[in-house]
Amino acid sequence: MSVEVHSLGCRLNLAESEQLRGLLAGTSDLVVVNSCAVTAEAVRQTRQTIRRARRERPDARLLVTGCAAEIERSALAAMPEVDGLIANAAKLDPRAWNVPPVRPDAESRAHTRAFVQVQNGCDHACTFCVIPQGRGPSRSRHIAEVLGEVVRHVAAGVGEVVLTGVDLTSWGHDLPGEPSLGKLCEAILEQSASLPRLRLSSVDGAEVDGRLFELLASEQRMMPHLHLSLQSGDDMILKRMKRRHSRADAIALVERLRARRSDLSVGADLIAGFPTETDDMHRASVSIIAALGVVHGHVFPYSQRPATPAARMPQVGPDTARARARELREAVARQRVQWLASLIGTELSVLAERGGTGHSAQFAPVRLAHGTRPGALLRLVPARVVEGMLE
Repeated sequence: MSVEVHSLGCRLNLAESEQLRGLLAGTSDLVVVNSCAVTAEAVRQTRQTIRRARRERPDARLLVTGCAAEIERSALAAMPEVDGLIANAAKLDPRAWNVPPVRPDAESRAHTRAFVQVQNGCDHACTFCVIPQGRGPSRSRHIAEVLGEVVRHVAAGVGEVVLTGVDLTSWGHDLPGEPSLGKLCEAILEQSASLPRLRLSSVDGAEVDGRLFELLASEQRMMPHLHLSLQSGDDMILKRMKRRHSRADAIALVERLRARRSDLSVGADLIAGFPTETDDMHRASVSIIAALGVVHGHVFPYSQRPATPAARMPQVGPDTARARARELREAVARQRVQWLASLIGTELSVLAERGGTGHSAQFAPVRLAHGTRPGALLRLVPARVVEGMLE
């Protein structure tokens, strides 16, 4: 049997897992678990995935990489199901897997959307986070390298490129001249004039530079979709998390963008039940969902991670954290229902994907007419939205 890659955690892991499938194509009897360690629950799910993969492929070689392979190295190496660990920093290096390098012209396959990793690691010290331990300091790919990869994806017929990174908006801080993410996006759009869509994954609102703001506000090939690494709607909790923005900062950024681009959709990462969070602090997080109009939510209850400052703070009970997470998800769901209803009767440009579905520029999921297929010749489909088309 061929290689099988299981991906857990963030969008960057998903992008890297796609690269691993290409890197390891042709390898037989290999299972890779690309792990996550952002929460204790993520580590539990990693271990669960390893055990399930071993049951399903008892004779395959099973290797683990990703953040948990760094942070939980001893514990995962001791699992009887695991044959070996691949360092997270080396997982996209063919030498770590003992396979020949992938030819540049073979990197892009016939996908509608391509994820391009432009940055890895993080220099910040959020009190709940272990990711810097798993991925190391912030490291940016050089602009020429990024441009080359985007050009190859466009040549392969990709309709949308998504830029990813652990701390995406820190791209360029470690490069000569300290270019901004806005400069990189501008260069991509200029270099690849035939690229229909450029989208950003999760961003830190505190690092949205002026050039990036202008592109989001006015460039039609830059998708009107802002996913904020928000984490909380309460200022005291944000301080205790060591985040670099306030509630007012997040609201002001979205208001300024919406004033220029009314079709902007907003997503947010939110943690429920962070240590010391009171009922009033939780209500502040619930209320910011409506204040920002959050329609894409990534909500999870806080779980204690050893060796982080937050683990030493007074903890909120797990049942309370789960209940608060449920309230946050319900608040996002209400906003999403209203948003999707507002799109009925409008005409959207939809990127066709598998199974007769696609996504609009704002990342609204759309069911397309029967027989519509993705591909290099059919990328963007104009669709007038009627009842039942939005998922």
